[in-house]
Amino acid sequence: MSGMDLPSPLPRQTRRFEQKREAILDAAAALFNEKGVRGATLQDVAQSVGLMTNSITYYYRKKEDLATACLLRTIEMLDGLIAAIDMTAPPEARIRQFLALYAGRLAAIETGIEPQLIMFNDIRALTSPHDAVVYEAYTAMFRRMRALLDRAGKPVAERMTRNGRAHLLISIVHGMRNWIDRTEPDGYARTAERTADILLGGLAAETSLWTGRPPAIAWPRIDDVSPEAFLRSATYLINEQGYRGASVEKISARLNVTKGSFYHHIDNKDDLVAACFARSFDVVRRVQRAAETDHGRGWDRLCAAATEIIHYQLSEQGPVLRASAFSALPETLRGPTQRTMDRITRRFGGFIADGMLDGSIRLVDAPIAAHLVATMLNAAAEIERWVPDVTLELAAGTYARPLFVGLFN
Repeated sequence: MSGMDLPSPLPRQTRRFEQKREAILDAAAALFNEKGVRGATLQDVAQSVGLMTNSITYYYRKKEDLATACLLRTIEMLDGLIAAIDMTAPPEARIRQFLALYAGRLAAIETGIEPQLIMFNDIRALTSPHDAVVYEAYTAMFRRMRALLDRAGKPVAERMTRNGRAHLLISIVHGMRNWIDRTEPDGYARTAERTADILLGGLAAETSLWTGRPPAIAWPRIDDVSPEAFLRSATYLINEQGYRGASVEKISARLNVTKGSFYHHIDNKDDLVAACFARSFDVVRRVQRAAETDHGRGWDRLCAAATEIIHYQLSEQGPVLRASAFSALPETLRGPTQRTMDRITRRFGGFIADGMLDGSIRLVDAPIAAHLVATMLNAAAEIERWVPDVTLELAAGTYARPLFVGLFN
């Protein structure tokens, strides 16, 4: 031992500083997940770690600095999982390994072994220069996750296909945090296995083919000064820029109307988010009912509904509101909104169960499959960001089809 050059210990103040900063990040992540970046305050964070609010600013001057640090820590965690994957294995094995590692981390978080990590719900709430820092790190992580899909010795898939599959995978990964806690933590590994089975094997029975034929729905044209136009514009801006970014001024400017016109239709922004959710739920319900009416087999209903919702997302009437806006809802509306989201997801599960009974869908875990379908359709609102050359005609085949027939089929 005497011949070894041992590193000198960190100064006491530095060690304490690091420990306190980690405690602040742990507490902030949990609070941001619960209340959203808009709802949580530096005072909330300070109280949870036993500090005065002014003391928090010694570590993070503004709430946006703290939110950025939390988001970068989650990205770092995902990068760490990707780095642990055996890249010499086939891509199917890589996907299974990644989902297993990810589910293990979520189980450790749920049981308190690991601290909370912030979700990406409020990533669009960031403003310059914070947003550029986070998006640069997120895009780099996306590319590394995309590389998990590449097969050694084979040509890389063309850009649209590759990005579409990568976006599907990362959307499923983010979405798991919203529903996996319906399972006991010691069942997370099994959930990861079944998720991987669906992603890799798809939902289709051997005789079922992807059709991409939507049900016949005549969506009404939106008048620029109608309440529907305000809700559509608000939905688009909330999806793109988060609750904070979707200001009354921006919504009004997008429609070329006055702020007074906005308040003629909506009393306040909290009511606006609730109304956007209600509108989006009505759209999905209408598609589900039409698919049930127009198609007999569960597989055909599922294909039709998915195709129509993705078409709607990219159409003049779309999009529907991302589930990430949930954290912007007032506390009193979260329970009813979550119940409605669960009912809509279970209805997709009914299509899948019907398909297993009629032989058009292979045997899968129907509740998990329903969550994957709902997650995929929800994330389709941002497909143009990650697959910029996608068209309305190709969107469903590029994005939904890989989940339905298998990621590599």
